[in-house]
Amino acid sequence: MTARWPDPNRTTIGRYLASLDLRSMKSQTCYRQVLYGFQDVVERHSKLSQDVLVAWLRVSAECWAATTLLHRTRIIDRFLDHLLETGAIDRNPVTVLREACNIKQCMPVWRVLASRDPEKALAELRRPQPFGSVLGGVMAEHVLLMRNRGYKYSSQSERLLRFDHFLQLNPALQDQPIGVMLEHWTAKKATRNHAVECENLRRILTKVFSHRDPSIPPRRPDPRPQKEVVKHWRKPHIYSPADVRRMLDIARSYPSPRAPLRPLSIYAMLLLAYCAGLRRGELARLNLGDVDLQSDTIRFGKPSSSKPGFCHCPIA
Repeated sequence: MTARWPDPNRTTIGRYLASLDLRSMKSQTCYRQVLYGFQDVVERHSKLSQDVLVAWLRVSAECWAATTLLHRTRIIDRFLDHLLETGAIDRNPVTVLREACNIKQCMPVWRVLASRDPEKALAELRRPQPFGSVLGGVMAEHVLLMRNRGYKYSSQSERLLRFDHFLQLNPALQDQPIGVMLEHWTAKKATRNHAVECENLRRILTKVFSHRDPSIPPRRPDPRPQKEVVKHWRKPHIYSPADVRRMLDIARSYPSPRAPLRPLSIYAMLLLAYCAGLRRGELARLNLGDVDLQSDTIRFGKPSSSKPGFCHCPIA
């Protein structure tokens, strides 16, 4: 850590707070209290590291509730990012831990640091590196090859990544043949969807190694896992006019003594969904401003030419 921060006069914190342009006096007081307390802890350590973060969490836990403390770690996150950008510190310890655990967010790091055993929690938080197994290089090369050929190859890449993570979590399989790896991967779950996942993975891996060695014979796909899944798909049900009328009658007579408007609300929602084809989210986002009593219409969606969901529905 450089000598620019922590500074004894705390001018760095003052300039940072001024740059935020906090209009509420309460927010200014909260930010200043959090950052001053963090600097007090930093000054008692030789370098800005994981130990500083844990020490600050322990001290702050005596003053704030756990939820409040985790919420105020965001102030520390933004301040550390500012210090790193301005060159006041050499590294951000939260970012270092986040990259070591291979996660994208900072909050899980703070949660494990606030636990009783941070080291054990950090070990459990760590995620395998993408394509870090014994087959990772081959699979990553294949994904890059297919994308260079113009294929999106997103779902296939996800299947390969899941298998790669499984191999990293089971190092005893690293020296086994690919058939043994796939047998253990298949035995991990007994669901029908996982059987389809394994069949698709076998097909992709056959393609991977056939690209590297054209002498490998093609593998005939097994359609049985997919057929088994299709058998258990839910069949669509088309409501008849009599079914819709029955639902509307039940909605209008729905017993709700504590909320007398609820039956009419349910009735209106079902009517709009049936007549205008509104989705559940569109129904939930409707408000009074969408109702035009002058033209007897209801507007839903965003008023943009690129948003086909924007249209008018007559009330009457």
